[in-house]
Order: sequence, then C-alpha cells, then structure tokens
Amino acid sequence: MTQTILPPTPGPAVLPPALRGWLGPVAGSAASVVALLGVRYAGEGGPGRADARVGAAVEGVRPPWRSVALLLDSLGEPVGATALVMAVVTGCLLLRRPRAAVFTVAAVGATVGAATLLKHLVGRTIHGENLSYPSGHTAFATSLALTVALLATGRPGQDGHPGQDGHPGRYGFGLAAALVAGAAMGWAQVALGAHYPTDALAGWCTALALVPVTARLVDRTADRRARRRADAGRQPGH
Repeated sequence: MTQTILPPTPGPAVLPPALRGWLGPVAGSAASVVALLGVRYAGEGGPGRADARVGAAVEGVRPPWRSVALLLDSLGEPVGATALVMAVVTGCLLLRRPRAAVFTVAAVGATVGAATLLKHLVGRTIHGENLSYPSGHTAFATSLALTVALLATGRPGQDGHPGQDGHPGRYGFGLAAALVAGAAMGWAQVALGAHYPTDALAGWCTALALVPVTARLVDRTADRRARRRADAGRQPGH
C-alpha cells in the first residue's frame, strides 16, 4: 500500500477568506478618511467645528469615568502597550500559531508606525507643541483589538485545521467588539484632553486601513513559504 504524504499545512489564515471581499473596501474608505482629515487639519493648532462640539460634551469627565479614561490611557502607554502585545504573542505561540504571532507584531507595528509618521507629516498640534494627528493611542488599541478579533474568529477547528469559512456575518460580533474597544480608547483620549475628536477618528481609521492589508500580506508570505517547503520536500533525494 502506498502512503500519501501530504504537504505541511501553513496554518489558518489570519484574514479569513470570507472577510477579504468586504474588508478591502472598508480599508480603502478608512484610508480616505485619514487622508482627507489630514489635509484639512494640516499645520493647525486648534479644534475644528466638529471637534469643538464633540469635545465640549466629552472633555472634563469626572470620577468614576475619569478613572476609566486614565486606565484606558495607561494601556496605550509604552509599558502597557508592550505588555498587551506580548500577552497576545505568547498566547499565539502557546497555541502553536506562529503566523498569528507574526501578524500581531506586524499589524500593531505597522499601525503605530504609520500613526507616528502621519503626526510629523500633518503637523497638527494640541496644547502648543504636542503633535496630535492622528491619535497613536487610539490607533494602537484599535489595531490590537482588531487583530485579536480576527485571530479569534479564524481560529482552528477541533481537528487542528482551519475552521470552516461561513458568511461574513458570522464574524460580526467579534469585529464590532474590537471597534468598540478602539472607540473607547478614542473617547479616553478626548475626555482627558490629549487629542481632538478628529485625531481619535483618524487613529481609529488608521488601524482599519492597515490591519486588513497587513493580514493579507502575512497570509500571502506564509502560504508562499509553505508551498516552497512542500515543493522542496517533493524533490528527488528528499
């Protein structure tokens, strides 16, 4: 009897195929919002009309909400952010999902890096000299929350293989929760007076634009490497 040797499985995709068709347009729309707001507020040092209206309703929160805002803010600081990313990466490695670990670092790194670059390109300031557009805290929180949501909804099935793809609506709850988590960080930044509302919106949209793109790139790279290993294993002498 001849035994069939199957090529190594590359692991589950970090961007489930059922989501690729509609997350692409979402990413494009989010990138457009970031660009348009960036052009609108480039070089400015004060709030716009929308900022003034929203900010008046949100800023200056009192306890216990101020304590909530401060806690959320601390999670976006270097120590808190690093601890959160390391916790997710460690979980991925313990579950033997190296692709997911790479995706986590790449998605968060790309989003935070883009937000930092945009701050210097746009040059919008708050409180005098602090670059504010977009909100890095909001970009970080949204990117990490989206990453976790994608990894949770695309986790392997009980047999260790990627779960069955269904309708995109199946992923709705996880993605909605991720977006709410990012919005909560945006609220905290505005409530504490660290950013204008449009800064927070731009940070939120920066993550929406980059996380799906990063996921697709990680999947393509991992699948390509897996095919090369499989082809090498079929070569004579292997």
